[in-house]
Amino acid sequence: MTATEAIQRDGAIAPSRAVAVVGAGTMGQGIAQVALLAGHRVRLYDAAPGQAEAGASAILTRLERLVEKGRLDEEARGAAELRLERATDLKELAESALVVEAVVEQLSVKQKLFGSLEAIVAEDCILATNTSSLSVTAIAGALRLPGRFVGLHFFNPAPLLPLVEVVSGFATDEATATRAYETARAWGKTPVRCADTPGFIVNRIARPFYAEAFAVYEERGADPATIDAVLRECGGFRMGAFELTDLIGQDVNEAVTRSVWEAFFQNPKFTPSLAQRRLVESGRLGRKAGQGWFSYADGAERPAPHTAPATEPPSHITVEGALGPARELLELCREAGITVREEEEDQGTRILLPSGGQLVLADGQTSAEFRDVVYFDLALDYRAATRIALSASEVTEWETLRQSIGLFQALGKSVSVIGDVPGMIVARTVAMLVDLAADAVAKGVASAEDIDTAMRLGVNYPIGPVEWGRRLGRAWAHELLDELHARVPTGRYAPSLGLYRQSCVQMKGE
Repeated sequence: MTATEAIQRDGAIAPSRAVAVVGAGTMGQGIAQVALLAGHRVRLYDAAPGQAEAGASAILTRLERLVEKGRLDEEARGAAELRLERATDLKELAESALVVEAVVEQLSVKQKLFGSLEAIVAEDCILATNTSSLSVTAIAGALRLPGRFVGLHFFNPAPLLPLVEVVSGFATDEATATRAYETARAWGKTPVRCADTPGFIVNRIARPFYAEAFAVYEERGADPATIDAVLRECGGFRMGAFELTDLIGQDVNEAVTRSVWEAFFQNPKFTPSLAQRRLVESGRLGRKAGQGWFSYADGAERPAPHTAPATEPPSHITVEGALGPARELLELCREAGITVREEEEDQGTRILLPSGGQLVLADGQTSAEFRDVVYFDLALDYRAATRIALSASEVTEWETLRQSIGLFQALGKSVSVIGDVPGMIVARTVAMLVDLAADAVAKGVASAEDIDTAMRLGVNYPIGPVEWGRRLGRAWAHELLDELHARVPTGRYAPSLGLYRQSCVQMKGE
C-alpha cells in the first residue's frame, strides 16, 4: 500500500484519531492546544527531559484562563485535560494519524527526527513540519515515503491567529495536502495552499513592506517615526515597518529576510537592509532589548512624525487628466470649499496650483527632474486617510510646496514633507507588494485568492496585494516600478514577467 492509498482522500482527520506534536516550546504548545480543543487526543513529546510535562502544564494553565474569561466551559476544559498526554519516547506516537513537528530550525535535526518517526508510525499517518524558513522538500528528501509529508505552518500564537500555510513539497501527494488542509479547517483555522518556495506566501511577499521603508530611511527620505506614521495613517497598515520589526525582533526579521534572499540566489528584489544589519550588530534588537529603531526604556517617549505647520490652502485648483487612484481627492476638495476646474488631458495627470506649480501622484520619478513639481503619496483611501506625505526638491518653488501643504490640510490631513525619493513611501511599497504577488501567482506558488487571504490574516494588511493591484488598475504598479527601475537600475524594481502579463490583460480589458 502506498502512502497515497493509505491516506484518506477526502475530509479532515477524525477527532477520534490521535494527533502528536513533537516539540513542547511555544509553537508546539500552541499547535497542541488547537488540536486538543478540536477534540483530538494529543500526545506531546519533547527530547529535552521534563519539557513535555512543562509544556502540558502551560497548556492546561491557558485553558484555565479561557474558563475564567468565559471562553471555555469547565466541562470542556476537564475533557481536554484527559485527552492531553505526555510522551517520553517517540514510540508512544505510533498510533497517531498526524504528527506535527515544531523543533529547532535546523535541517539535519528535522531530517533525523522524521527518519525516526517514519519507522514508528503507520503508513496512513501524515508527517508535517511547522518550519517557517526551511524547505519542506529538503526535510522530506531522505524519507522512504515523502508523499505523506507536508508543511503546516501555523502563525504565533497558534491558538489565536487563524492562518495556516499548507505547503506541498516537491514529492507531497495531493491527497496528503488536501487532508492536511481540511484538518486545519476543521480545527477552526483558515488554511491556504502553496508550493514549497522560500518564505512560502507570507514571508516571501511581505519582504517589501520592511525593505522599502528601510530604503527610504537609507536614502535620507524620512525618519523612522515619519515613515511609520505614513504607512499607518495613509497606507492603512496596522503598524509601520520600524515599530513592527522592533516588536518581532530585529535579529529575527533580518534573519528571515537574509534566508529568503539567499534561498532565491541573492535576487536583488529581496536584498537585506544594511541599516538593519548595523542595528542587529549593535545589539539593538527591539522591544526585547529595550532599544531598536525606537527606545523602550522606562519613560522613553516615542519620536513624533514630522508634521508640517498649518498654512492657508489655495482657493482653486485645475485638474488635468483623471487622477487615477487619487480621483477621490476632487470631491474632497469641493467639500472643503476649494474650487475644482477639470480639463481633459491625454498626456499625464496632474493638479495645477495657483502658483503655477504641479501636484502629482507618486509615479516613480523625482521632483528634481522637473521645474516645479510636488509629489503626493498613494493612500489606501483618501477620504479615510489622516496623513499624506509630500515630497519636493531644491528646484521646487516654496509657494508650490506651501500651497500643496495647505491643500491637504484643508482636507483634514496631517502633512509630512519627506525627501525627494522616487516612489515615496506607500506607493513604492504597494507597487512592490503587487509585483511579488503577481510573480507568485504566475509561478504557481499559490492562487490569487490564497495570497490575499494569507497577507490579510498573516500580517494584517488592509487588503490583499492582488486586490490592491486590481483597484489601482491600468498597469499602475508596472508603470511606477518601470520608472523606479530606470532610476535605481539594480534589478530590484524591474517589474516581474507576471506583473507585465497582468498589466497587459488589465489594459486590454479596459
